[in-house]
Amino acid sequence: MTLPALVIVSVFATAVLSGILGMAGGMILMAILVSTLSVSAAMMLHGAVQAMSNGSRTWFLREYVQWRILPPYLAGAALALAAFTALAVVPDAGVVLILVGAMPFLARVTPRLNALDMNHWPTAVSCGAVVTAAQLLAGASGPLLDMFYLNSTPSRHAVVASKAITQTLGHLLKLLYYGVLVGAVDALPWWLYVVAMATAVAGTRIGTRLLDRLPDETFRRVSGWVILAIAGVCLVQGVRVLST
Repeated sequence: MTLPALVIVSVFATAVLSGILGMAGGMILMAILVSTLSVSAAMMLHGAVQAMSNGSRTWFLREYVQWRILPPYLAGAALALAAFTALAVVPDAGVVLILVGAMPFLARVTPRLNALDMNHWPTAVSCGAVVTAAQLLAGASGPLLDMFYLNSTPSRHAVVASKAITQTLGHLLKLLYYGVLVGAVDALPWWLYVVAMATAVAGTRIGTRLLDRLPDETFRRVSGWVILAIAGVCLVQGVRVLST
């Protein structure tokens, strides 16, 4: 399979998955892209696709978005962007995969963090800083974001919608960092961005339709197992890349 075809198929499949679970798709897509492209190019394409995918998911589920979490989340995100701008960090591909894979397990072995609730402003500020830092360093941050929602009470639609708006903002910041500050904006042809972003919207629409058929209990149970399985694959792949 040629690289453009691999990218488009991967974008569609992961957008459908994220539309259903509100996460996991970005992790898989990042693992695929960082294994086939340079880290900077992978971050740029992933950021464009995920910003479009999450942005369209926000629009499709806009009535469920918890808008009150945005101001504190943005405050935390701004702090993370400022720190990364000062350090000018560009991670290694193997490191990216290991970080992506480690996040879900980190979220589950820290019981004190599992008490976090996005409805509290200090938690939302911390979430913005931690999740944005993870996006800039590892490309994907779904498992960390999920950690902040474990004890929140909204329905599956509200969880997916609220995650989508914060993820959209984070990926836009990632595009700003890698495109403007790192200078990777011309790493791939423009038409690949356009096709991939359009494909992400189509996959997201299908995924959100499927979400309507998924009960809340099944949604929470399945999403946890899916994310851990993907994380394990990312860890193995990351170790393999660093060892070669």
